[in-house]
Amino acid sequence: MPRNRFRPAAVLGAALAVTALAACASTGAGTTPEGGSEPVLTIATGEPAYPPYVLDDEPESGEGFEAAVAYAVAAELGYDADQVEWVRSTFDQGIAPGAKNWDLNLQQFSISPERAEAVDFSSSYYNANQAVVAIEGSAAADAASIADLQDVRLGAMTGTSSLTALNDVIDPSSEALVFNSNDDLVLALQNGQVDAIVVDLPTALYVSGVQIDGGVLIGQLDGTADESEGWGFVLEKDSPLTADVTAAVDALRADGTLDALVQEWLTDGADAPILG
Repeated sequence: MPRNRFRPAAVLGAALAVTALAACASTGAGTTPEGGSEPVLTIATGEPAYPPYVLDDEPESGEGFEAAVAYAVAAELGYDADQVEWVRSTFDQGIAPGAKNWDLNLQQFSISPERAEAVDFSSSYYNANQAVVAIEGSAAADAASIADLQDVRLGAMTGTSSLTALNDVIDPSSEALVFNSNDDLVLALQNGQVDAIVVDLPTALYVSGVQIDGGVLIGQLDGTADESEGWGFVLEKDSPLTADVTAAVDALRADGTLDALVQEWLTDGADAPILG
């Protein structure tokens, strides 16, 4: 595979950092791209990648919450910005078992024991409640409680914590419609195929406020931001980088960087009502 398996010096002892970095580059502790160029960190995200996580579908700009988090983690690992290469994958490819053509993948992957059987996760870099979005005039637009949502047509993206929350918290009277991408999910809401959709709160704020006309943020599903899970970087199963990436995420949490990036890129959603 073309990606580098270099173990970054940043997570080793400070006294050994320079020595370790030189050793990795020269002794084969990691590989280097063809031609002997500097090691790179290959990071995958979705195609397209959406605001507020990636602006203008350009993760290499570092603009957007997940793009910024990715570069912050890369820096913790000892990589300069020009040593980061971006590739694209679908959501399902990210959590499928098997070899990967990237080192890290982030596109709002919720950490779960089931997924962790196929891939590795870092510790969580963000936690968000799930939320419900409708369009003015739909059967769900005036919903004020979970009970009000149980008899309307609901949709969510397949394989996500949004779908789990829809089924477990709302417990609809009819089976939810499931879609393969957020594009398909939003289109279904716009064309009336569903009355409301369930997505994570930052996405709900973007969909209702920017992406669709007449969007209504119905509210949050309380307790669906699990502090023990949240969103993590995905790595190939038993990746040698997993512990390093977790240490990097934990360091960014401890020094306030993650909180600062949340404040910069994500609306906190404090005014979105909790549905009871």
